[in-house]
Amino acid sequence: MEKKFTITAFTEDHIGLINRITSVFARRHLNITSLTTSESEVQGVFRFTIVVHCTEDLIIKVVGQLKKQVEIITADFHVDDELIHQEIALYKINTKALADDDHAERIIRQYNARVLTVNPNFTVIEKTGHKAETQALLTELRPFGVMEFVRSGRVAISKELKDLSAILAQLEEE
Repeated sequence: MEKKFTITAFTEDHIGLINRITSVFARRHLNITSLTTSESEVQGVFRFTIVVHCTEDLIIKVVGQLKKQVEIITADFHVDDELIHQEIALYKINTKALADDDHAERIIRQYNARVLTVNPNFTVIEKTGHKAETQALLTELRPFGVMEFVRSGRVAISKELKDLSAILAQLEEE
């Protein structure tokens, strides 16, 4: 049975690494639904957060293949209840449409969103939350004329106590 998995891979910073990582998924005909990269808490180590839908057997194989990549320090997978995760969404709305209807202000407050910028032509609204929350706000804002919409990939931290520095020290001892 397919489930949503979030893979976290810690890597060195090398040119072309993202191509090699995504090719592992392409060879298995897996669609990446979200990919986020960032610095980690350890200088020189980067975090890839990758979301896919597949079976547990397949995710075990994919993570195993990722771990074989020389530049990947460690990789692991999690299901949603093992993570604290968020996404950010930005909505560009026609300012006049928002100003003409005070219902829009109530919607923005109801979703705990915030206004980032207002100019005569457009207003940019930001919402941080799970995908379902940012999608629900998009649905509510559509009648006001959404000019642009963008959602980031997932950022996630595992709930388990995990210290990347300790993992690195253990790998150096091996």
